[in-house]
Amino acid sequence: MKFAVRRAGPGDGDVLGEIHAAAWEAAYAPFFDPGFAADGIASRRMRWHARLAAQDSTILLAEGDGRPVAMSVYHSSVTRTGLAEILSFYSHPEGWGTGVAAVLMAETLGHLRGDGFTRAHLWTLRDTPQSRRFYTKAGFTESGATRTYDFGDGNPLSQVEFERGC
Repeated sequence: MKFAVRRAGPGDGDVLGEIHAAAWEAAYAPFFDPGFAADGIASRRMRWHARLAAQDSTILLAEGDGRPVAMSVYHSSVTRTGLAEILSFYSHPEGWGTGVAAVLMAETLGHLRGDGFTRAHLWTLRDTPQSRRFYTKAGFTESGATRTYDFGDGNPLSQVEFERGC
């Protein structure tokens, strides 16, 4: 499969929502009550039009053979001066194992360098070994920082921070 990465545009809200919802359902829904998970999946399908309109971050979209399959979102970190923060990095489960995530990460890091960043960080759930393996394989290391994050159901989950040079 051949991959291409581009900046997401105003018409990409639906595809970003589908990628985010499908990936979140596969990786995160098991951590939540089924009703809360269903609401979270629906919310992720709908929020991307507003995110694109806000233009407060860079959103990249990876396509495999012309079909959108993965996305990344980053901006300047609000907690770590001088670093970029990768806020979202998702691949549709149909793209898992195809190499699209590695291509998208390489392109994301290239964009970060082009934007003047030399380091980036991100947070992922402690109990998602697949994402942790991917970030490690992509050259990220755990910084040692942890935090809890409440997705809105009142049951905070543990996250770990990863970072690397761009």
